[in-house]
Amino acid sequence: MNGHITLITGGARSGKTRYALEATGDVEPRTYIATAALLDDEMRDRASRHQRERGSRWRTIEEPFEIAPLVKELNGLVVVDCLTLWLSNCMLRDDTQLERQSTRSARLSNLRLAASVPSRMKSDVRLSRKISWRAVFAIGPDS
Repeated sequence: MNGHITLITGGARSGKTRYALEATGDVEPRTYIATAALLDDEMRDRASRHQRERGSRWRTIEEPFEIAPLVKELNGLVVVDCLTLWLSNCMLRDDTQLERQSTRSARLSNLRLAASVPSRMKSDVRLSRKISWRAVFAIGPDS
């Protein structure tokens, strides 16, 4: 079977990851790609807690930038959490990191990710946070 993408959207903390992890069926192996950069103790603690919650059936790979090669090479079910954060990481990469990857190549990261999926043998699950799903209040003379 060719790989496919399931895009799960929802607001922040709406249960997207929980749904992706629970909707796995009997697919093995299972890999969780975390795109968060663990820059402080709070983020490291949160990542450790989430890894314990996933349990030993899930292999965790922490990769804030180069997820396309991983998706292409991994077998089984792959959960990428989250695409919004991954895209932000790519856009805000510092100059040192950009020297290692050409600007043109950085712009093509999204295309490489999409192109890598059809060659896979099992399913993929992608996660994205719909950041515009929140209340916006206008305060002004016409309110």
